[in-house]
Amino acid sequence: MIAIGCDHGGYALKQEIIKDFDEKGISYIDFGTHDEASVDYPDYAKQVCHYVLEHEKAQGILICGTGIGISIAANRHVGIRAALCHDCFSAEATKLHNDANVLCLGGRVVGPGLALKIVDTFIHTDFSNEERHRRRVEKIED
Repeated sequence: MIAIGCDHGGYALKQEIIKDFDEKGISYIDFGTHDEASVDYPDYAKQVCHYVLEHEKAQGILICGTGIGISIAANRHVGIRAALCHDCFSAEATKLHNDANVLCLGGRVVGPGLALKIVDTFIHTDFSNEERHRRRVEKIED
């Protein structure tokens, strides 16, 4: 399951991602926001991160205007490895090497076409499970 959330700056991009998920039959839970009224991004980061931490196979997607604030808020949660990605290479590498469980995007930085490719790359890439990467992730979690 994919947990998705955003602030007002990420609302339009979140709607594009949800539309794509609906077309592809990808299961998700939408934690909001549900319109473009100004809200505080840490509230949505908290909800998505709690869901990801409580559900073993869950992944999260968080979006704000730049992706920066929401990624900082997400990484405050122990066990969350959130990565701000604006290209497919980074989205793939962060899953392969860092076992990232939350993707952060900037709704005012990356267009919907590229964002959909980044999301697809992130959700369909698995952790490599190589010893050197496991060791590094363990050090992050300590």
